[in-house]
Amino acid sequence: MPKSRIRKKADYTPPAGKQATTIKLTNRSWVAPVMLALFLIGLVWIVLFYVTDGSLPVESLKNWNIVVGFGFIAGGFAVSTQWK
Repeated sequence: MPKSRIRKKADYTPPAGKQATTIKLTNRSWVAPVMLALFLIGLVWIVLFYVTDGSLPVESLKNWNIVVGFGFIAGGFAVSTQWK
């Protein structure tokens, strides 16, 4: 039986014309300090409300001070989504 021919496969050459594109990242150095500041402000707001038995930070808000504190904390989480 005769020996079959072996076909030589062509070496892979990448397609020409496509070059790597540079990705421009914006400067987001403000995100971490703002996020941490909002977390701390919210925490201090809630702790201050409990320690002073509701007379501080804003007495007229009464128990809504807790909502304000958690609002600052939620704002910190919202800002954290911008962190890269």
